[in-house]
Amino acid sequence: MLNFEFRNPTHIVFGQGTLPRLDGLVPADARVLLLYGGDSAHRHGTLDQVRQALGQRHVEEFAGIEANPEYDTLMRAVQQVRHQQLNFLLAIGGGSVIDGSKFVAAASLYDGDPWEILTHHGSVLKEALPLGCVLTLPATGSEMNSGAVITRRALQAKLAFMHPVAYPRFSVLDPCLSMTLPARQVANGIVDAYVHVMEQYLTYPCAALPQDRFAEGLLLSLIETGPQTLAHPHDYDARANLVWSATLALNGLIGAGVPQDWSTHMIGHELTALHGIDHARTLAIVLPGNLQVRREAKREKLLQYASRVWGLDDGDADTRIDAAIRSTREFFESLGVPTRLGDYQLGAAHVDTIVEQLQAHQMTQLGERRDVTPELSRRILMACL
Repeated sequence: MLNFEFRNPTHIVFGQGTLPRLDGLVPADARVLLLYGGDSAHRHGTLDQVRQALGQRHVEEFAGIEANPEYDTLMRAVQQVRHQQLNFLLAIGGGSVIDGSKFVAAASLYDGDPWEILTHHGSVLKEALPLGCVLTLPATGSEMNSGAVITRRALQAKLAFMHPVAYPRFSVLDPCLSMTLPARQVANGIVDAYVHVMEQYLTYPCAALPQDRFAEGLLLSLIETGPQTLAHPHDYDARANLVWSATLALNGLIGAGVPQDWSTHMIGHELTALHGIDHARTLAIVLPGNLQVRREAKREKLLQYASRVWGLDDGDADTRIDAAIRSTREFFESLGVPTRLGDYQLGAAHVDTIVEQLQAHQMTQLGERRDVTPELSRRILMACL
């Protein structure tokens, strides 16, 4: 039976031509810091549109947030916030920029060592600066949740935090802003959103019929609109459905009251920290191997997934499970996303180091049943070769 409380305070403004709405969303007296990644925000005119919408407000900029936002980079933004007495953050970008901005919002008001925010997974937080978002890359759902993942390369660590104070106050989602993205980033976003749904859906049955059907609908939407978006980058309807599906994949609704896994993400984080592989691509590597190794523990849901998402109803149970895992891998690869460690020149010799990192970061009881031990993680990684 379901038993949960769901609250999401982020105000979503969705649709073409919505950037001017910023004028009514950002307080008139705000001292604003715009945070973004590379020069695409300048090159495609997004920054100019944002500045125009903000009018006469005091506005500063911080550029250079990486695809895996780096702690040291973000601490420079914290110093700028404090030095210039800024009091409102506006993230312009995808999940990495938004995640990084959440950390800046929290760290700017934190009295202790900001690294504690990550080592304590957000539990030490009491407040954060207000944050708004302008989404330019659909993938992580960070625009409508309270979580963030930050990398500290010097420690080979990639850690997450989550706290209600980190929710964006609002997020502007204009699908047109993502139409200039390279195909690689679009494909990564599709995979990222897909695996977000899978981590909350493919566990074990718990009589959560609305969540199951909602999750399956999102998976089917991504299977349909993902390839359409890649083939036709300026198709507004396909792009809009992709953007909204990615947001709904991790805004908390489909995960409310149900068991959640997240072992694919935790193992994937170590691949990024150690080898610099794009986050979404680590998920595409780990998920098929994870499903294969844990197929008995996930048997009922795998059969449900096979039938409802892939239409696999013929043959015995094991044949259908094999086909569902194969269909998942083939979907990722159809997007141009490799699904084997060998595609990144990684082999069995690298597995022990990855497992050691999982242990160092206390990732020793993962999964919906907390039964993904280091040894099971090793087996999953070997299945990804």
